[in-house]
Amino acid sequence: MPKKKTGQRKKAEKQKLRQKEIRNARGHIDLAQHPCNLPMDCDKCQKKQKSRAFCYFCSALQRLPVCAQCGKVKCMLKSGDCVVRHPGVYTTGLGMVGAICDFCEAWVCHGRKCLQSHACTCPLQDAVCLECERGVWEHGGRVFRCCFCQGFLCEDDQFEHQASCQVLESETYKCQSCNRLGQYSCMRCKTCFCDEHVRRRGTKPSRGAPPCPRCSYALHLTSDLALSTRSHRYGRQGAAAADDDDYSSYSHSAAFDESRDYTYSDEDGSDEDDDDDDEDEDEDESSEDDEEGDKGPTPGPADT
Repeated sequence: MPKKKTGQRKKAEKQKLRQKEIRNARGHIDLAQHPCNLPMDCDKCQKKQKSRAFCYFCSALQRLPVCAQCGKVKCMLKSGDCVVRHPGVYTTGLGMVGAICDFCEAWVCHGRKCLQSHACTCPLQDAVCLECERGVWEHGGRVFRCCFCQGFLCEDDQFEHQASCQVLESETYKCQSCNRLGQYSCMRCKTCFCDEHVRRRGTKPSRGAPPCPRCSYALHLTSDLALSTRSHRYGRQGAAAADDDDYSSYSHSAAFDESRDYTYSDEDGSDEDDDDDDEDEDEDESSEDDEEGDKGPTPGPADT
């Protein structure tokens, strides 16, 4: 029988697994939790914004800057890799600052490791919003990623984009290469692919989601997403016709509406209705004269 593990052995194994998880999670830190993208309140104008060296709205210097790489506010290393030596003294504020990042506009501490690694590994290097096409220096809010296409989004357009991201560029859910139903969908290309065209020849099968044949982005199952297709609406619009235009609508209500009065005017400005009224008056006068002629002359006093 194997020997029973002691409490110290169990504690050492748990600590080893925990350290392994921490090392693996360093490369997969959420963009919203990264130190260079943390929220910050200005000391002067009290406006909330992304962590910056200077306030985006009033350009005020922050009293306690935060490092964009390690996220510390106070350097407590007595004998470390600090570029500026401070033996036995804890540094805060500008005494801890070593540089300003050109990409995220945040402070970087005077640690040699942070100064050498942050410029190359800054997660906001190409952080241009998909909707408004603004960079970090052009807006004061934080930067986020879309949970479907993993594109950069500013704080103003993140909800609007994610609400309309699950829309395909095609009118059906069929594969673009054949007429089969697409089992996988790429949220960057906005297209569907069947199982045969995803598992191409010469590619090694992966354990996770297969990559997109076009952009190599991880595909998602179409059944797991609430996808919608691009639709077009055709047909005659049943808008109400204007009163000035006589031929603007051919609808049933406009063609057979007897309550409307349509008047037509000549080029000179005289209406045909006035001419019709004059003709009616002349006919009435002529009919009265004919009636008087049929009755004969009225008898005078000499005839009696």
